[in-house]
Amino acid sequence: MMSELKKTPLYDYYVESGAKVIDFSGWALPVQFSSIREEHRAVREAIGMFEVSHMGEIRVTGRESVEFLNYALTNDVTKLTEERAQYTMLCNERGGVIDDLVIYKLDEDDYLLVVNAGNTDIDFETLKAIDGFDAAVENVSVDYGQLAVQGPGARNLVQKHVEEDISEMKMFRFKKDIDIDGSKVILSQTGYTGEDGFEIYCAAGDTLKLWKLFLDGGAEPCGLGSRDTLRLEAGLPLHGQDLTEDITPVEANMGFAVKPDKGEFVGRDVLREQKENGAPRKLGGFEILERGIARTDYEVRDSDDNRVGYVTSGTQSPLTKKSIGFALVDKEFHELDKEFNIIVRNKEVKAKFVKTPFHKN
Repeated sequence: MMSELKKTPLYDYYVESGAKVIDFSGWALPVQFSSIREEHRAVREAIGMFEVSHMGEIRVTGRESVEFLNYALTNDVTKLTEERAQYTMLCNERGGVIDDLVIYKLDEDDYLLVVNAGNTDIDFETLKAIDGFDAAVENVSVDYGQLAVQGPGARNLVQKHVEEDISEMKMFRFKKDIDIDGSKVILSQTGYTGEDGFEIYCAAGDTLKLWKLFLDGGAEPCGLGSRDTLRLEAGLPLHGQDLTEDITPVEANMGFAVKPDKGEFVGRDVLREQKENGAPRKLGGFEILERGIARTDYEVRDSDDNRVGYVTSGTQSPLTKKSIGFALVDKEFHELDKEFNIIVRNKEVKAKFVKTPFHKN
């Protein structure tokens, strides 16, 4: 089965190191090296490192690339600089999220979109299908490897290997043409764990060398399991669960990435209406008050046993042992501290809405 899956530059390393490799969006990726709890703890207390080379990269160039991207995406691309990245969405006409992504301005009329692995092809086809702009769209995913070094010790470790001062770098800032051990990289801060840290975009062939460099510096290798528990604790959505083509950014509390006043863009009418008057549903963070872990698609019911929504993401926090998650519910039903029931394995389990993020750095 693994032979049919796409492989990242570190696949052979995973096999040799005995990591538990699974199928993730058609990619052979490690779910864990040691244990999810241990890797989660490494990121919260020291340094953890993920290979995220499965993420897609799409390049947009041309005289009207800004106009094109501002029409295709929800956020305002004109606000980008060659040091400031941006979180944004590619939506359909109904305002549903085809993908959430990060965009970088590499140069005048030259943009790099970093998209979710399982959506790379659909994003590429969706962008290619937009007519009327002098802009070229190219899938350059095979050219890139990507590492994420995360945790309280990440900044010191990365600083040891770069000449530029990165002590003041903040979230959604980036530096290009940075030299790390002879490799030219993009160094970015758009972390997905709720901790300090950096993403390193390198040539695909340099991924293993840089991976080993940071491992030697004390980073602990981490897999998809802890990536999911960390992002959920940090209150960050996962496309395919908390964001889908049937869930809008406003419903998922990501309305800050939608700028209706910038002009026409795909999904604008629906999203403007929701930003002005509220969306029909709301994604709320919850904590389970009894034994049980809520999983994606479990039903949420009110005290009269009416279905009012469903769980989009759920897990048990490895450090606090609390069962937490997100549920998409009718807007009127959501209220902080309100108790409700989740159907866990045919049994009603009590939960309540709580503030997110569940973990704050």
